Amino acid sequence: MYEANPRYPDPAVRSLDPAFDRYRLALASVERLYTGCRWAEGPVWFGDGRYLLWSDIPNNRVLRWDEETGAVSIFRKPSNNANGHTRDRQGRLIACEHDARRVVRFEYDGAITVLAESVRGKKLNSPNDVVVKSDGTIWFTDPTFGILGYYEGHKAESEIAPAVWRLDPASGALDVVADDIPGPNGLAFSPDESALYVVASRDAPHRTIRRYDVVDGGKRLAGGRVHIDAGPGGTPDGFRVDIDGNLWCGWGMGTAELDGVRVFSAEGRLIGHIDLPERCANVCFGGRHRNRLFMAASHSLYALYVNTQGVAGG
Repeated sequence: MYEANPRYPDPAVRSLDPAFDRYRLALASVERLYTGCRWAEGPVWFGDGRYLLWSDIPNNRVLRWDEETGAVSIFRKPSNNANGHTRDRQGRLIACEHDARRVVRFEYDGAITVLAESVRGKKLNSPNDVVVKSDGTIWFTDPTFGILGYYEGHKAESEIAPAVWRLDPASGALDVVADDIPGPNGLAFSPDESALYVVASRDAPHRTIRRYDVVDGGKRLAGGRVHIDAGPGGTPDGFRVDIDGNLWCGWGMGTAELDGVRVFSAEGRLIGHIDLPERCANVCFGGRHRNRLFMAASHSLYALYVNTQGVAGG
């Protein structure tokens, strides 16, 4: 049973570098908002409705938490084992579906538009995480995780190599922007969109977060390199970036030291950690001022107010 620390400041929010001190709020604690998932993932904030959606992948559902009442309800079931979510620049929900092996958009009237599911007659693997650039293009990762078994999708043969894709919804053009990443997973743009960070969750000997330059008018990536080496036991998953360029990363592998959220500066220096009693898979910023960090962690959903803001649209 998780119990929030009754004392301020919350010792679960740890500064590992003086640079993190400014982002801590002395009168804010980690709160558990819900528990009862099998594998929580893909949080996305809807400020216009004051609610959060997130995935419970093995239970084949998307859940909704309401800010005003704290009530949790089922938003979508079955969800095709949906994983990552975001919103496009018109406010529509974008979802990555493991089981259907596609990326979809929810229209204002509730209809579902399939944005990407195959390339030259070959199916995608299992779209994992997704972000939308300010120009409206949709960037998503496509590893094989959802087709390795029947827990988060269904077992199937891979027809194309894992990659990061860029989709232009206006033209329908779908292009590979990076195919050199072992197990592409979480991704996010820097605040000025000059860089794209991507988790290489099958990199060796350690998992890494790679940094790519966004070039050619925002259409291509170049100069891929290791930005963060997760080190022994480190397991970065989904993450988001704040307005100062810091990376707030879901982290952990069942150890008290690593489970939670690890925070890195824009330069890739480890500066802080938020302790959770479970491995954290993904995060997003929400609340009226995008200053509340929501954390989807294994069985539960957590939140923490912080002294920064998530990048708009991130």
